[in-house]
Formats: sequence, C-alpha cells, structure tokens
Amino acid sequence: MEQRLANTWWMAVNNKKFIGTSLLSDIRIDGRGPFDYRNVTIQFGNEDGSSEVQLGQTRVLGFVTSELVQPYRDRPNEGTLAIFTEFSPMADPLFEVGRPGEFAVELGRIVDRGLRESRAVDTESLCVVAGKWVWSIRIDLHIVDNGGNLVDAANIAALAALLTFRRPECSLEEDGQKVIIHKPEVREPLPLIVHHLPIAVTFAFIGSESTVVIDPSHFEETVMGGRLTATLNTNGEICAIQKAGGEGVMQSVILQCLRIASVKAADITGKIKKAVESYNTRRALKKIKRHPDLVDVNNTSRDVQKSKLKIEDSSIKQSYAADNSPLCLGR
Repeated sequence: MEQRLANTWWMAVNNKKFIGTSLLSDIRIDGRGPFDYRNVTIQFGNEDGSSEVQLGQTRVLGFVTSELVQPYRDRPNEGTLAIFTEFSPMADPLFEVGRPGEFAVELGRIVDRGLRESRAVDTESLCVVAGKWVWSIRIDLHIVDNGGNLVDAANIAALAALLTFRRPECSLEEDGQKVIIHKPEVREPLPLIVHHLPIAVTFAFIGSESTVVIDPSHFEETVMGGRLTATLNTNGEICAIQKAGGEGVMQSVILQCLRIASVKAADITGKIKKAVESYNTRRALKKIKRHPDLVDVNNTSRDVQKSKLKIEDSSIKQSYAADNSPLCLGR
C-alpha cells in the first residue's frame, strides 16, 4: 500500500472527495461502469520475447531472456523462472531510482506467484543435463507509464513475452560432457511450453469495503481502501489471490469478484492468443526467402512462342530453297 499512500500526497482534498463520492454512487470519472475494463493493447518488438502492453494510460514493457545455469539441489531436473521489476521515475515522479520499494516487490511477487504456483510454465522441459545444466528464464518488467493497475498490465506483459520467447536449441557432444548451443541460423530456437495462462484481475474497494470497482485507474487508487487481485485461467481455476490493505472482506463479495474475474480472464486470454498468433504469422513470413528478380511467366511463354516461330520459319525457308534448287542431270 506504499504506492497508494504516496499517491495521496499530490492530490487535493477536494479532488479526492469528489472521486470517492462519485465511486460510492457507481460513477467513475473516466465514464466506465463499476465492472468495465479498460482497453488492452498488446504489441511486440522485433526480437522474440519482447512485449509492450498498454492498459488505458498504463504502459509496461516485458522482456524474456535465458541462460544455462546449474539447477537447485532439491530440483535437479527443473529449470528456473525469475521475475524482476523496474520502476522508472519517467513513469511516475513518485518512483525513486535505486532500491525497489514495497509496491515493486509486491508486484513482482504477485506475478511470480501466479506463474509459479500454478505451474503454468513447464520447467522440466528446461532441463538439459539432469543435475548439471538447466535453462534459467528471466522476465524483466519495465514500468513506462503509471496510469493505475500496474499488476494486471505487468501480468499481461509477462505472459505475452513468454509466449513469443524462443530459447536456443542445444545438444551434447559424443562424450556427453560439453553442451553445444546452436545459433538460430543453424537450428530453429524452441518456444517455451506454457500449459495455461494465469490472468490477474484487480479490484479496488471504496469506502467501507462495500463498493467494488474493477481495474482501478491512477486517480481511483488514491481513494481506495484496499485491493484484491485474483489470478485465474480460462478453466476457472484459481491460481492465486492477493488482498492488500483495508479491512476484512465478506465472503459474498469475494465470490462476486471471482465470478467477474473469471469472465474477464477469458476475454483477456483471447486477446493475448490473438496477438501472439498474429506475431507468429509475421515471424514466419520473415523467414521465407524472397528473390528480387522474379520471372514473368507471360513474357517467358511469349519468348518461347517467338523462338518456335523462328525455328519453323527457318525450316520452311530451307525446304523451299531445296525444292527450287536447279537439278543436276547426269550424262
């Protein structure tokens, strides 16, 4: 709740009262309904494993990298997955450079818990040599603009980057002691195995925890009393729940939030898959070898016909010359 408390410093008291009173009347200052989600835009960079997500005025960049490391002793056959967040003062003047704040740590843990606890990524497929070498997947989330609800935007950016990332193909030498990492030109990189997409949906509680709104904006976060983030997949399975700040919430309110989150998770999952499918199509087209000097079939057929006519014309002339040549009679 450190970020929410810091946001209240720069806003006037009258503005906060106006926003709070409007939310208690089910009126949001951006014109949305209590359970209306802002528009989600997903874009990808030129390299595999890079994504840019815009949720309203919130923008988050996601980057995925990999390297070979030694596995943990208790899990010698599984790779590792780590998430790192970077809050830049360019995104919000309240963000400080250097040591991450409480909210930065909380954001990384929420996204990490949704991916790790639900085992969305197949870590066993990241094993190269059991007990010696495994792939370590690192997700870097950069906050470019803070327009509210950073958790949901960061979660979508992480999933989009994971779905478009491809790790290098590797093999072992004959003695089995050395690992050879092949370049993309030699062998096609391999995508990660992702079983399902855990989608984080955040709710804000206003007043005495009775008024609930989904996807709070930057201004609404300044007056909210608490926040609930539910991570679900399209199967309706609850991957994680995070309740931050505020008083206790009734069971009926939580169940209502979970029902709404299930519908929103299915909608966001469809948008992510559609964007990834479009990216894979563009990526496949780039790999097709195109020759600039194209052969015109029509011109070629005309040239062939002309050559045939020339051959026939020359053969006719030769036969005519042979028929009209003077005969030599012998004595």
